[in-house]
Amino acid sequence: MMRTAIMALLLILLVGVPLQAQAECAEPAINVLATVGMIADVAQNIGGDCVQVRALMGPGVDPHLYTATERDVEYLFDADIIFYGGLHLEARMIDVFEQVRTGLNKPVVAVSERIPENLRLLGSDHHTPDPHVWMDVSLWMYIAEQIRDSLIENYPDHAAYFTANADAYLAQMRDLDQYIREQIARIPQEQRVLVTAHDAFQYYSRAYGIEVFAPQGISTQAEAGVQNIRDTVQLLVDRHIPAIFVETSVSPRVIEAIIAGAQAQGHNVVIGGSLFSDAMGDVGTPEGTYLGMIRANTDTIVSSLLGES
Repeated sequence: MMRTAIMALLLILLVGVPLQAQAECAEPAINVLATVGMIADVAQNIGGDCVQVRALMGPGVDPHLYTATERDVEYLFDADIIFYGGLHLEARMIDVFEQVRTGLNKPVVAVSERIPENLRLLGSDHHTPDPHVWMDVSLWMYIAEQIRDSLIENYPDHAAYFTANADAYLAQMRDLDQYIREQIARIPQEQRVLVTAHDAFQYYSRAYGIEVFAPQGISTQAEAGVQNIRDTVQLLVDRHIPAIFVETSVSPRVIEAIIAGAQAQGHNVVIGGSLFSDAMGDVGTPEGTYLGMIRANTDTIVSSLLGES
């Protein structure tokens, strides 16, 4: 027995057999460019050690208002494959993506187009699509599948690896989707109301059974009208809603006006916390991942509306 163990150890030292499985790629071979962090994070989870992922828009950046910089153009040239949201999320960059697709002949994928049209929502104007599909984890699973399939199509040598990574990630997404449903169900129906500045949570509302009110439209380019603010104030007063929420990528001015209006009617409303809407948290934090961002939003909403925070 001892002799066998010693021989096995010598064999490892002589031929360099690793004590653990080798990575799929010795170093990242595929340069992936994504617009927002939510897409970049999914691409990193599925691409694993075969990809180097860069997000154009970091924490706190509003994709509705973002315009490409000179450095971004360099990133677009250097990328092997590009993923963007679509559905007018990056409204000011659509022409740039089309020029890259046709002029440089490289894969440029609007990931949200994978979602069936009958599952997409329209914005408050009933004409513009609502691009905030990541707020429904079950819909964001379509995006994970789209990224998986696009990577496999363009880099078929790693198909099994991408598939295994995607399967593991999709399982985590299913678990998160169930967690959100269970947590929102804890809030009494009358108080199950989420008030934010701009209309980024309609998919969350539909998926998880919580009403959403936002005086601003789906794009932060829109201004909240005085009547919209008054209506929101009256909602808070009439239904005794204890908390409203600011967003990390949106100015808090509208929310501050709503709080002041409610206080003028004798109803005290607090800011229940800061929610991640169009951008994730800082890199290296739990909220700096897609799964962590959505979980943090849910925990903040539930604890505030239950008065636990």
